[in-house]
Amino acid sequence: MSDETRITALEEQVAYLTKTVEELSDIVAQQEGILEKAERRLGMLMEAEALRQSESDGTVPLADQRPPHW
Repeated sequence: MSDETRITALEEQVAYLTKTVEELSDIVAQQEGILEKAERRLGMLMEAEALRQSESDGTVPLADQRPPHW
């Protein structure tokens, strides 16, 4: 295999790997946005449930209580 052929093969491989890294970076960025949105929604749900529990029972919300096995 000549040097020129080896260099061309390496350049092709680097181009392929660069494209793959860019695609993965885009996917990670999308997933970060989805995760942030899910965390905000979860926080809102936890707050709403704590408020609902405190209004209905007049007790400490379950989220703030220790499990019985502790």
